[in-house]
Amino acid sequence: MQIIAIGNRSFVTGFQLAGVLSQEVDTANEAWKIIKATVKNSQIGLILVSDNLSEQLKEQLTNLRSKQPIPLIYGVPSPGSKPINISYRDMLKQILGV
Repeated sequence: MQIIAIGNRSFVTGFQLAGVLSQEVDTANEAWKIIKATVKNSQIGLILVSDNLSEQLKEQLTNLRSKQPIPLIYGVPSPGSKPINISYRDMLKQILGV
């Protein structure tokens, strides 16, 4: 299975150097279009999205995760972003509809 990174230039450059597929985008709408197309590719097992985009697409990503568990979609801190606390318990409750 392959990995793809989606984000701005500074985010994807490091992944490109490591040999990871990547797609440079400027807006959350561009990222969402690529994510929707990417989840249809059975060769992709992990989608890494920069945290500034994943935060803007939070609701859409949660809905997508609940319908399609693979590929795993994970928000990754982009260079210069501030650390945030994520409640994985609350995220799972939302995904499961509890």
